[in-house]
Amino acid sequence: MKCTVCREPACIDLRRHNSNFCSEHFLKFCRDQTARAISDHQMINPGDRVLVAVSGGKDSLALWDILLGLGYEADGLYIGLGITDYSDISKEYAQTFAASRGAKLIEVDVPDTYGYDIPNGSKAARRAPCSACGLSKRHIFDSVALEGGYAVVVTGHNLDDEAAVLFGNVIHWHTEYLGRQAPVLEAREGFPKKAKPLVRLGEREMAAYCVLADIDYMVDECPMSAGNKHLRYKEALNMIEEQSPGTKADFYHGFLRSAADRFTDLVEEGRSALGQCQHCGSPSPAEVCAFCRLVERAGGQRIELTTKGETHS
Repeated sequence: MKCTVCREPACIDLRRHNSNFCSEHFLKFCRDQTARAISDHQMINPGDRVLVAVSGGKDSLALWDILLGLGYEADGLYIGLGITDYSDISKEYAQTFAASRGAKLIEVDVPDTYGYDIPNGSKAARRAPCSACGLSKRHIFDSVALEGGYAVVVTGHNLDDEAAVLFGNVIHWHTEYLGRQAPVLEAREGFPKKAKPLVRLGEREMAAYCVLADIDYMVDECPMSAGNKHLRYKEALNMIEEQSPGTKADFYHGFLRSAADRFTDLVEEGRSALGQCQHCGSPSPAEVCAFCRLVERAGGQRIELTTKGETHS
């Protein structure tokens, strides 16, 4: 097996691209695909300060590395969720990466800052763990980005993630969610711009990127994600992809080209009804936003978040 570019021995084959790559050209391929996604969807403008949501896993660390390599001013944000030893270990991977790149890592610990953790807080609030986790992270993403003056928050959602979410939303016809399926959500009052630059790359590619770029990452899945229906959707799509390489990319990017704009009006209708949370000031359809209700029910404390960044070098 030879590299499609240089004809030297290849280390990875990408069936949906009908290509093989050596280490050097595979890393370049990943950078080029990310740059193309950023350009095609106008995710990041020249001079933008970028906040990378970092979990310690392969996708977010690879994304951070790629953005730094492309010359973006990109800082990391790690959110400690109090999930047993998993959170402590994943934080160490994020810190180690930041130190190796001399990059700035902002750390927010949910138990220390808000007085609850995801395992116990989700039970008290009668929310599924993934729901409580996602709600907490989104609120903190917004708060840190707006307070820190970041132009855009980027997350490590890859092609496999987005195709699985789209698959679930189509199966159940969650039309409002389909309206938010785009890889970019523009900034609006109380919300920063959000983007997903890895939508042209899959999980296998990101794992290979980390190996070849010498990035250590958290391999284990979050222990709270067991039973998450999106994992089943991924498995179903993987079975189809095995027989028909390129199916996931055609499904997701075909939706963006041909159908996504048909659902955007539903999102705008929901946005027009937003007011402000009387506690934290975040946009909310009710007097108290979902995050503040979660904090209260979980027995935590409402607090104005002040971020403290650490530069690791």
